[in-house]
Amino acid sequence: MLDTSLFITEGIRREAESLEEAVLRLLDLVATARLELNISCHVPPSIHDELTTMLREREVSEEVFSRLDTWVVRKSPDRYGVTIPANIVYELIDEMSDRVDRGLHVSEEALREVERLDPEELTRGTDEDSEAYMTEADRILSDMRDKYRRALRQGVLDSREDFDLLVLARELEAGVVTGDRGIISWADEFGLRYVRGGRFPTLLEEYLRATGAEGYGE
Repeated sequence: MLDTSLFITEGIRREAESLEEAVLRLLDLVATARLELNISCHVPPSIHDELTTMLREREVSEEVFSRLDTWVVRKSPDRYGVTIPANIVYELIDEMSDRVDRGLHVSEEALREVERLDPEELTRGTDEDSEAYMTEADRILSDMRDKYRRALRQGVLDSREDFDLLVLARELEAGVVTGDRGIISWADEFGLRYVRGGRFPTLLEEYLRATGAEGYGE
């Protein structure tokens, strides 16, 4: 089960290799593994749409999309048929509750920092002073956004795409390939095998080498 992060991560690139070159090499490995080892790679449609959007934004060639559609199987997860233990739902609720508390703490810290600014002193005199105040306030706001995003989203399931990936992996009893910390954490909760994205190309090469596939000998 392949996640979007696998294709985007720097971890799959060789030295001086472009994103397109790395993705084409990865898809060649996926194709060879399917033909030689009967290993099929899947993505839910939501992940496929997310991935193709990101790749188009990076202006890769149509060859990438052609190989992606040929060798990576799209399948919708059985959202009604796959059962998920109630404990996982409890864990997710607890996690989100804790994240909301962290987000509130980040917001409170930013407000206190703004309160410590002295607008009268900073805006007195030249326009540069006024600009300095606005720049400092903007800096605090920008910093708050970054911290808030990390508090709420880093290391947690934060999208339907992530959940589709895990549900489909559970349905097919498949492993998950991702660099997303949130997916990795919840793959453990779901009892799923996982491989970090940057390791996946090397893993396929080792499998192919072990079976004596042409072009992958010692």
